[in-house]
Parts: sequence; C-alpha cells; structure tokens
Amino acid sequence: MLKILGRKTSSNVQKVLWCCEEIGLPFERTDIGGEFGKNKEPEYLALNPNGLVPTINDDGFVLWESNSCVRYLAAKYGKGKLWPADAQLAASASRWMDWQLSTLNAPVGTLFRAYLRKEDLPAADIEAARKRGGEVWKMLDAQLAKTPFVAGSELTVGDIAMGNAIHRWYKFPIERPDLTNLKAWYGRLCARPAYQKHIGSL
Repeated sequence: MLKILGRKTSSNVQKVLWCCEEIGLPFERTDIGGEFGKNKEPEYLALNPNGLVPTINDDGFVLWESNSCVRYLAAKYGKGKLWPADAQLAASASRWMDWQLSTLNAPVGTLFRAYLRKEDLPAADIEAARKRGGEVWKMLDAQLAKTPFVAGSELTVGDIAMGNAIHRWYKFPIERPDLTNLKAWYGRLCARPAYQKHIGSL
C-alpha cells in the first residue's frame, strides 16, 4: 500500500492526500514534520534529503516534492482522470502546477506566514504580497473564464496543485479583487467531497 509521510495540516501533504482521494487510491499516512518532528532525523533524511514533507513510498519507489508526487500518482493511478489522456491537456495541467511554484507560491506564502503563522513581517512586505497575490490570481481568473477547471472541463493535477492556495487566499483577512471566475472555481472545488475532507474542512 502507498505510504505517505507527512502531517495532514501541511499544504504540500494535502495535495497528495486530495489526489489520492479523488482517484480512490488507498494509503497509509504517518505524521512527520511540524509539531511531530522526525523530518530531520537520519532515517527520514535518507528518504528525503530536503527534510520536508511529503515523502511517498509506493512499493519501494520513494519520491518527494509535492507536485512531482501528484504527477506520478495521477499518471500511474489516475490516467484519463486527474492526468488527461490527451497530451496537450496533460501539458496544460502540468504548466499550471509549475505556475503555482514559480508565480503564485511567493505572495501566498508571505501572507500565510503573516496571518496564519503570525510571524512578525514588515507591513510593506505584507501589502506587497497582497497586491501581487491579486495580480497573479487575475491570470488564473482569465483562464477560468474559458474553462471551468484550470486545464479544461474536468479536474486535473493543475487544480490539485492550487487547491490549498485558493482556500488560504479566501481565509486571509485582506482586501481582495472581486474575481468572479476564481470564486466560482473555488466553489466547484469546495463541492467535491475529497477537497472538503483534506483541505476545505481544515
């Protein structure tokens, strides 16, 4: 059985849990990281030298980096569902996963540190992240004016990569641009039982 190492409150672990739930893939999860520790111990570092979560073990195949884990599991167990059979749709979904890391992650991460972790960050940094966050979400809003999900008519790995970020975005006590398509997409995610179980209810 697939083993997932990582605490369920980690945004990156949540991607993998949501992915597994959507494709009906059973797994065993072990609490690692955060208040549980163990992620800097030699045994864990031998699996994941970054010392971060998640790490998965699929019958002896060990993989880390959350988006890579989602791509692998979707391609192996959810092909034609989360991982589109059409190569162009799959590439589009994968592109949005990369966009989450390269473009979206920085502003949302700063706001997370400020409002959820309660770190004492400079007010100018928080405001810059709020403004930048609104700008980058507008890019996705434009895409969602064309398709109900980020890569087309169905949920894919591209949506999985950003599901936690959009949930946090609407939890932050900030002024946000009124992005109709983005909000409707978030509503579609919230209507999915697997999303509610691993992200929306936390």
